[in-house]
Amino acid sequence: MITKNILIVDDEPRTRHGLQRTLESWNNGEFTILTAESGMEVMRIAEKNKIHILLSDIRMPEMSGLQLLKNMKERGFSPVVIVISAYSEFKYAQEALRLGVVNYLLKPIDKKKLIEAVEEAITVMQKQVRAGVIEKVVDEKIVNTNNKMDSAKDPIRKAITYIDQHLKDELTLKDVASHVHLNPSYFSVLFKEQANLNFSEYVTRRRIQRAKELVVSTNLPINEIAEEVGYKTSKYFIKIFKEIEGITPSTYRKTNDDSVF
Repeated sequence: MITKNILIVDDEPRTRHGLQRTLESWNNGEFTILTAESGMEVMRIAEKNKIHILLSDIRMPEMSGLQLLKNMKERGFSPVVIVISAYSEFKYAQEALRLGVVNYLLKPIDKKKLIEAVEEAITVMQKQVRAGVIEKVVDEKIVNTNNKMDSAKDPIRKAITYIDQHLKDELTLKDVASHVHLNPSYFSVLFKEQANLNFSEYVTRRRIQRAKELVVSTNLPINEIAEEVGYKTSKYFIKIFKEIEGITPSTYRKTNDDSVF
């Protein structure tokens, strides 16, 4: 399991350590709970470690919490943020929400509310990660085919659904044509006409897209991913993957390792 980082920043040691103790007690080992006493220290930590969730005080010397969030955004850091404040003025909450903060907690912080806020932040983080995975693995040709399906003839829509649900199985043009009750030759022509891809290219690209999802979102070995998307040998799977993506599945995983959740 890949450990993620929660960073608490507050210039008051008592508050900082109290929040850390609460989250350490709640933590099941999935997160490392880090602390910082200033915005500058947060920026130094963020240069070396990916911060997944940030709990930030609003009022701190040298750099306010809101200024910290602006600086992080400018530098391309995008943790899920919970703001902590002793001040309930609406202007702080309004500005924090504009900067993408997911929760706003007032001191003194109730332990139950803190944990609820962090769990909410985790849900947001997971949704962001999934959205990032989808963006990384998307195949424009598959997207274009799917966009055409609303106007496609019923047998081709059924064929696409069948293929997508049976990527692990052997998929021949003859078998899929039989499934949608069409002559294989006619089905082949109709598929190309309606999907803008021939049958074998659609199957291959759809399998590789699914493989990319598994490569970046799981720790499954490459040989198991190959089986999961319908390839009998990992050697052949790696060859096809490289032909489409230009790199091997292992290299693809390394270059996208921040996406793993």
